[in-house]
Amino acid sequence: MLSPEAERVLRYLVEVEELAEEVLADKRQIVDLDIKRNKNREGLRALQRDLSLSDVMVCFGTMFIKMPHSRVKDMIEKDQDHLDKKIEELRKQLKVKVSRLFEAQGNPELKGFNLNPLSQDELKALKVILKE
Repeated sequence: MLSPEAERVLRYLVEVEELAEEVLADKRQIVDLDIKRNKNREGLRALQRDLSLSDVMVCFGTMFIKMPHSRVKDMIEKDQDHLDKKIEELRKQLKVKVSRLFEAQGNPELKGFNLNPLSQDELKALKVILKE
C-alpha cells in the first residue's frame, strides 16, 4: 500500500502523462491528415493537367476503377473540404489540450497561443487605416 503522499504524486503523474498522450495523438493525427490532403492536392493537379481525358483511373484501396473525370475531381474536392474541416477542428482541440497540460504541470499559460488570424474584412480595414 502506498502512502497518501505517494498516491497523490502517482495520480498527478498519471494525469500529466494522459494529457501529454492526448496532445501527441492529436498532433500525429493532424500530420496524417495533412499527408492525405497533400496527396489529394497532387491528384487534383494531375487532373488539371490532363483535361482532355474523359475517364480516369482511380485507386480505391487495392482496386483501380475507371471513372468520369468530373466525378473524380468532385470527389477529391469534397474530400479536401472534409480534411480541412477535420484538421481545423483538431487544431482547435489541440490548443485546449495543450493549455490543460500546461496547467496540470503548473506552468504559466502560453502567451499568444490563442490568437486567431484576421478575417478578410478586418485585413482590408486595417490596410485602409494604415494608408491614411
